Amino acid sequence: MSETPTTIARSTTTFLQNLWDDREAATLQSPLDLLRYRSNLLGEDLRITNFGGGNTSSKFELPDPLTGKPARVMAVKGSGGDLRSIGASGFALLYLDKLDVLIDRYRGEAHEDEMVGFYPLCAFGENRVAASIDTALHAFLPFPHVDHLHPDWAIALAASANGATRLEEFNRQYGRNIAWVPWQRPGFELALMLKRAVAERPGCDGIILGGHGLFTWGPTQRECYVNSITTIDQMGEFIEAHARRATRPAFGGAAITGVVADRESAVAELFPYLRGAVSSNRRVIGHYDGSEDALAFANSTWAGDLCGLGTSCPDHFLRTRISPMFIPWDPAKEDTAAIRGRIAERIARYRDDYAAYYKAFAEPASPALRDSNPSVVVIPGLGLFGFGKDKREARITTEFFVNAIHVMRGATALEDEQSATAGAVPQVRRKEQAKEFKVFHNYVALPRLEAFRIEYWALEEAKLQRLPPDREFSRRVVVIVGGASGIGREVAHQIAKRGGHVVVADQNAASAAEAAQEAAKLSSAEMVQSLALDLTKRETIEAAIRAAVLQFGGFDSVINTAAIYPTPDPAQPPEAVWGKTLQINVTSNYVLAQETARVLKAQNLPASIVLTSSANAVVPKAGSEAYDISKAAVNHLVRELAIGLGPLVRVNGIAPATVIAGSSMFPRDRVIVALKKYAIPFDEQESSDALRDKLAEFYARRTITRRPILPIDNANAICFLAGDQSARTTGHIIPVDGGLPEAFLR
Repeated sequence: MSETPTTIARSTTTFLQNLWDDREAATLQSPLDLLRYRSNLLGEDLRITNFGGGNTSSKFELPDPLTGKPARVMAVKGSGGDLRSIGASGFALLYLDKLDVLIDRYRGEAHEDEMVGFYPLCAFGENRVAASIDTALHAFLPFPHVDHLHPDWAIALAASANGATRLEEFNRQYGRNIAWVPWQRPGFELALMLKRAVAERPGCDGIILGGHGLFTWGPTQRECYVNSITTIDQMGEFIEAHARRATRPAFGGAAITGVVADRESAVAELFPYLRGAVSSNRRVIGHYDGSEDALAFANSTWAGDLCGLGTSCPDHFLRTRISPMFIPWDPAKEDTAAIRGRIAERIARYRDDYAAYYKAFAEPASPALRDSNPSVVVIPGLGLFGFGKDKREARITTEFFVNAIHVMRGATALEDEQSATAGAVPQVRRKEQAKEFKVFHNYVALPRLEAFRIEYWALEEAKLQRLPPDREFSRRVVVIVGGASGIGREVAHQIAKRGGHVVVADQNAASAAEAAQEAAKLSSAEMVQSLALDLTKRETIEAAIRAAVLQFGGFDSVINTAAIYPTPDPAQPPEAVWGKTLQINVTSNYVLAQETARVLKAQNLPASIVLTSSANAVVPKAGSEAYDISKAAVNHLVRELAIGLGPLVRVNGIAPATVIAGSSMFPRDRVIVALKKYAIPFDEQESSDALRDKLAEFYARRTITRRPILPIDNANAICFLAGDQSARTTGHIIPVDGGLPEAFLR
């Protein structure tokens, strides 16, 4: 191993914070624990590296589990790991001497993919963490600790047409000795290029990979970390100084002349249209970014051209696709209807362009064409809309494009007269590649051929195939009205367990938040939302729907389990009781369907509504006329809505018998009244749950199955009706009553 150059470090930084804590580090006994600590610190800041991006490694000795003798090993972040959250078990451990042997086995760039198959044979002991494609890049660098990161400022240099020249300027200004390596797809060939670059440049203290990222290193874990953040911070100073000296505004200045008076309302209106448009292949969840950075780019003169070029760094590209979809709009001259009219036109053009891109570069062995929809949409005046299989992926995709915006801003700020007239850009490794690299105001995008070689790489396809399959409600958003208690709360749990996004809406906001927290424990915090909703007030229904759209881009199913069971009140006239019961149990369902239908129709995706009726709808009783009549009306409302909202939206219902467990309709006093009514013995000292159990058992004895009806029984029926298993069912009511003969439909 060659001598490690002196670490470049400063006592202070301008942009980044040195998070290293010597006291905490001293408590970590093993090199692997220190590597985990270093990695987590680097992953804390998105300016240093993106989610899932970057790689870290350490080389050290461990006792060989077979011989007991010291063995030189390398720990490197495993495939698919994330630096911010990775634990010690997330690193692949490999024998360094076995990795070195692979150099002699290498048959050349045309065969480099086969080298990945050798990595498992180099695994140390019982370690079976899948080694990433970057493994050799770290192994062949002669330094104990290596960081490979994707900082915005470093990629701005890497994606500049004058990047190599600017890097030498940077080296002179900061007394650095960082090497430039032209573009090469990550893999074994690039690993050998890095090895040669260090050997040919004595005292080299870092590497910029053209169009890709940054490599730094150090003799100790701490010095490696400090060297990395210092280098990134220096590059930030360098680029920001150039940006301040630039004679023109960022991205050519603003292109639109007006501002959107109510941007949130415009986003809420358009988001469902966008979500539906980009879900033609499979449903996606949305994320909106109206930050200052997002708007500055979206509103700019160069936004359309830069969107057309797409991103540069492979880590960005794999999230944001070959390019985002840009929809031109000037709020000073047009209303949002103009955007709605352009969505279909722009999405059709995007899909055609993507199909042409695939056709131009696909080979017989290439994986089949994947989703041809964009994952990022840029609209002036509004900002960025990102889409993914779930909320987290949608957010991360949007964050990646914000990073790409920073890269574009930095690269264009570094433009000079020479870069505008230069020939082949420094990213080019071979002369025949020169025509593939497109330049716009000094920004160099990833060539389409290179993008295809990464997107449809056999190794990338294998990684995708290892992902777990979608679950029943994956890629779906379900709004549950009355989700704070009883059946609704159980539905929230079940949707979360089955992979869905959950919106818990209830009049009791505190209980709704609790139910959402429970659902989050079954999925993730980003996949749940709680909202206050009063069924007697249309404006709260509108507000809740709007909030769900802003959070997820839309929704796929709407479930209402909320209702009231009026108890006699001598102070209230009967007509008031009837009016309130019919308003909440019937009219509110109609209003809810009206308001949600606007979103569902805008998405133009198959959707479902599930309402809650009751066995009482067909079983006449004395004393519950208002409730029973309201549920009979719900039965027919289901049929009317099924006809009115079809074929796009299916509308069905369930008809439970009395559900006592967890129901807000059965407080202790009502349970006691019922126990007395049916002459069921009880003790006033018994708990409320014990009293409810007595009443539930009594009701169960009246059914064929003799079993109490529980929230889970109804939740299962609701999930069936809400999902694709009932895709050919609409306008029907499913009884969940344990077999109640009086309720048999005639």
